[in-house]
Amino acid sequence: MDNLTVIKNFMADCGLNYLLVNSTNEFLVEYNTLEENSRFKLTNFSGSTGEALVAKDKVYLFVDGRYHIQADQEVNHEIVTVVKLQNSQNSLDEIIKRVPENETLGLFAKKISQKIYEYFKNQRTIKLLNEDPLDNNIPQKYTGDITLDKSLTGLSSEEKIAEISKNLNENECIYITDLDEVSYLYNMRNFSQNYSAKIKGRAIVYKDKNTLYNSENYNKLENDLKNISKKVYVDKASINAYDYNILANRAIELTQNPISIMKSQKTSAELEHLKNAFLKTDNAMRAIREFIENNENLSEFDIATQLEKEFKNQGALGLSFKSIVAKDENSALAHYSKSSKDEILKDGSLVLIDCGAYFEGGLATDITRVFAKGQPTELQRKIYTYVLKAFLKAYNFTKINNQRPISGYDIDYPIHKLFESFDLDGFVFNHGLGHGIGINVHEFPPRLSPHQTSKTPLKEGMCFSIEPGLYKEGFFGVRLENSCYFKDNQIHSFVKMNYEKKLINFEMLTQEEKTQLEEFEVL
Repeated sequence: MDNLTVIKNFMADCGLNYLLVNSTNEFLVEYNTLEENSRFKLTNFSGSTGEALVAKDKVYLFVDGRYHIQADQEVNHEIVTVVKLQNSQNSLDEIIKRVPENETLGLFAKKISQKIYEYFKNQRTIKLLNEDPLDNNIPQKYTGDITLDKSLTGLSSEEKIAEISKNLNENECIYITDLDEVSYLYNMRNFSQNYSAKIKGRAIVYKDKNTLYNSENYNKLENDLKNISKKVYVDKASINAYDYNILANRAIELTQNPISIMKSQKTSAELEHLKNAFLKTDNAMRAIREFIENNENLSEFDIATQLEKEFKNQGALGLSFKSIVAKDENSALAHYSKSSKDEILKDGSLVLIDCGAYFEGGLATDITRVFAKGQPTELQRKIYTYVLKAFLKAYNFTKINNQRPISGYDIDYPIHKLFESFDLDGFVFNHGLGHGIGINVHEFPPRLSPHQTSKTPLKEGMCFSIEPGLYKEGFFGVRLENSCYFKDNQIHSFVKMNYEKKLINFEMLTQEEKTQLEEFEVL
């Protein structure tokens, strides 16, 4: 029986005409495995984010600008309608528009955050469902957790927990459900899973004690939640509706998540580790640049395979996400991830590489560069130079603007305006300027985008990417990404990897931009 039929039969049994099918699992992770990803099983869309709404006569798939082209290529359009969200659109708003007011929307309680559940509940009748019929009952294996030395973290787990618990009363506790936060608080990592360094677990912190639920005792968690007699502070953005329902009226929303804020401000030890990790990342990227320059008949797959070898040569314990190696037309897909054996570089090919890795400290690296095989065209040079100008403007924001505090929104806004002033020949910038970086390659806070969430001020020690890009379907795409950190009220780059001289039209750069470029090698 095909998965759509399974879902339709399930909906009929539940008396539903509308059902949201999620990409995530009970931990609400961004990078879920495809084996656990029900939305992928239903639509065949393999992107990391994006939900599907099953209606009476169609399936809607909601994707942001990174995935517009990829979704079109992967889904069966006779079954799936791709809703291409623009920067100004909210996926939740677009989902709810397609559910009539007199209908009930089904949601999987373990795969939806309490915050999103409440959003839908305020606008439609909701039926919470405890089981997803597309789950394969894959056994959860929480093994291989390791504890980091304080030299990599700067603070011991005891010091972090003390900072959190000192503000609790005897009749209060905090239930920590975000995997990044649990991994951060306990200084623990797990490198056994692809594209992840986080452990699988949850934790409860009391005034005078704490309990970590991972491989040793996870099966006790639900019963312990039922028996807590105290007030339980929770983050509605990371607790799923199933757990929140267990806590019922004992749950109190955190107005500000202290762990999220603490982990976003990297210690000096964490910054030093990241500097070292990015040095190794630069080395891996330089090696792959030479590999492309000195070899013929290379496929995307060949490059991706060699890139992983180069990271391992540098001591990487795993990749922080599946590397993007995209040539020519494929580079117009912002999050292309196939790395095909059939896509062979030829003279004049452009190849975009977006990659990163985890080293012993378990913090993600992230970098994007674009290379040309042979001599690039004038259009390729023009678009590359426009993107480089945008990066330089964003990166030097704190040097040329006196305003303090600043937010990711403040940096993002002038870049969108800058691109609007260029002659782009149909190329578009259809994603945010950057994201926070931590245990997960995408961390919040901070965020650099046009959305209200990006108005959180940058604070000392915050780490984030700056990655402007331009893309045109059927042509190519260019994205240039440096991961950076905020220290002493200035933006600094972890990445030192060079830019490509043959792809830069220096006549398009101002003297100020040429001076700014001197910080980075140009080869």
